[in-house]
Amino acid sequence: MHAYLRPRTLVFGLLLAPAFLLSATLVQQTDAPPTVTLHDAIERATKNNAPYLAAVRDENVAREDRGQARSAMLPVISYTQQYLGTQGNGKTPNGRYVTNDGVHVYRLWGVFHEDLPAGFFNASPYKHAVAAAAIAEAKAEIARRGLNVTVTKAYYGLVVAQRKYAIAQQARDQAQHVLDITNLLEKGGEVPHSDVIKSQLTFDQQKIALQEAQLAMDNARLGLAVLISPTLDENFTAVDDLDNAPVLPPFNDIKTLAERENQDIRAAAQALRQANADVTTARAAFFPTMSFEAVYGIEANRIGTHEPIAAAQELGPLPQPGYFITAILNVPVWNWGTTRSKLKQAEYNRTQARVELSQAQRDALSNLNSFYREAEAARSEDATLRESATLAADSLRLTTLRYQAGEATVLEIVDAQNALATARNAFAD
Repeated sequence: MHAYLRPRTLVFGLLLAPAFLLSATLVQQTDAPPTVTLHDAIERATKNNAPYLAAVRDENVAREDRGQARSAMLPVISYTQQYLGTQGNGKTPNGRYVTNDGVHVYRLWGVFHEDLPAGFFNASPYKHAVAAAAIAEAKAEIARRGLNVTVTKAYYGLVVAQRKYAIAQQARDQAQHVLDITNLLEKGGEVPHSDVIKSQLTFDQQKIALQEAQLAMDNARLGLAVLISPTLDENFTAVDDLDNAPVLPPFNDIKTLAERENQDIRAAAQALRQANADVTTARAAFFPTMSFEAVYGIEANRIGTHEPIAAAQELGPLPQPGYFITAILNVPVWNWGTTRSKLKQAEYNRTQARVELSQAQRDALSNLNSFYREAEAARSEDATLRESATLAADSLRLTTLRYQAGEATVLEIVDAQNALATARNAFAD
C-alpha cells in the first residue's frame, strides 16, 4: 500500500496539528475595542437622544407653566414713573389740555393689582396647569422607558449579531475542516471527487454566510452607535450577558406594579383631570369677573411730599403722597352663545378623555398579559434550544467521525452542519 493510503485516524490527527501551528503564528497583538454594558448604553442614550430630550424639555416647560399659573392667582406689585408735559396757554395753570392739572405733571406710583377671572375662586386654571404638568411628566417617563426599550433592543440586537458572527465563524471553520478531510480522503482513493465538490460548495456557502453575519453585526453596531454616541463612534463591543437573565416574577406582582406605575394610564387620568378643570373654567365664564387695583404715590406738579399745586397756588404746600383704589365688576350679559358653545366643547373633550382613560386601562392590561406570556414562552424555550444546540454539535462530531470511518456520506455531514448552524442561530435569537 502506498504511503498516502495511511489509516483514517492518522489523517485526522495530522490535519489538526498544522491547524494549531497556523493559528499560533497568525496571532497579533491588537488593542481590543472598549466594552459597553447595557447600563452604559442607556445612560449615554439619555444624553443624546433628541426625542427623549424633547420630552424632558416639555416636562420642564409644563412645570414652569404650573408655577406661572399659581403666581397668576396672586396680586402683582409694580412701580411706574411718568412725566406728562403739556403746552401752556399763558392764562390757565393746566395749559392747553383740560384733563391735566398743570403743564408739568409727575406720577410716581406703586401699583397693587389683582385680577379675578373666570374660575379664580375654584382655582380651575391652576388645576388645569397642574394636570398638564403631570401629563408632561408622565410623557417624559414614557419617553424614557421607550428609549430604554429601544436601546435594549439595539444592544441585544448587537449581542445576538456578535453571537451569530461567532457561530458563522465556527461553521466556516467546520466546513473548512470537513473539506480538508475530504481532500485527503480523496487522495487516498477512499471517497469520490463528488464528495470534495459537495464539501467545497458547503465551504463557499459558509464563507458567504460569514460575510453576511459580519455585515449584520456591523449594521447592528451602527444602529446602537446612533443611539449612544454623539460622534457615531463604532469602536466598541457589547457585553454578552444574555445567559444571566433575571428571574421572571409572578404575574400578580407585575400586575400590581403596573397598576401603580403605568405611565400611559397616569397620563390618561391626568388628561381627564385637565378636562374636568376646563369644564369648570368654561362654566365659570357665565359669572361676573372682577379686578382690583390700588395705587400709592404722587401725581403732582412737583416732586415732593408737600408742594403747592398749579391750580391753587394760594393754598400753599399741600401733602402729596396718597392712594386711590379702582375696583371693576364685569357682568356678562350677551355674547351670542359663545360661552355656552365653549362649555359644550369642554364637555365633549371630557367625555373623550374618559373614553381614552378606559381604553388605556384595557390596553395596559392586554399588553401586560401578552408580554408576560411571551416572556414565559421564551424562558421555557431557552432550555430546549440550548439542548438542541448541544445535541446538534454532538451530532456533527459523531457524523464526522463516522464519515472518516467510511460509515457516513458527505451529505450527512452537510445536513449535520446545517442543523448545527440552525440550532445555534435559533438559540441566539
